[in-house]
Amino acid sequence: MSSLKEKINNDLKDAMRAKNEVMLSVLRMLLSAVKAREISLRKGEDVILDDAQIIEVIRSEVKKRNDSVLSYEQGGRADLAAKEKSEIKILEKYLPPSLSDEDAEKIIREEIGDEKDFGKAMGKVMPRLKGKADGGKISELVRKVLSKN
Repeated sequence: MSSLKEKINNDLKDAMRAKNEVMLSVLRMLLSAVKAREISLRKGEDVILDDAQIIEVIRSEVKKRNDSVLSYEQGGRADLAAKEKSEIKILEKYLPPSLSDEDAEKIIREEIGDEKDFGKAMGKVMPRLKGKADGGKISELVRKVLSKN
């Protein structure tokens, strides 16, 4: 079992002992999402996700909640938006720190060189930045760098 999955399981047990319902709910959902990803990748034999794959699952869950927050705020449901935000905070504890915009932009400049095509630039940049920064933010920074070239 990966060390990140072990940490999530241990935190789940601690949440049970502390009777922290929100934390318990979020961690159960997260473990369920990880299990679902393992099942979807299965081709005959069992698959166990490594830490990088679990981080992808967590990022996906955070993105879903960010989208929900936006929808709830537009719909005037501040109570549900607040609930989603609290879940995001819990999930973000399991993510590595993101790169700063300046660091990401420096890497983007190194990778794309004199490239002018957005799609090709993203193809060069994503392998290096995947998991280190939000995809939307990377896209925004690539557009910014390309506009300066």
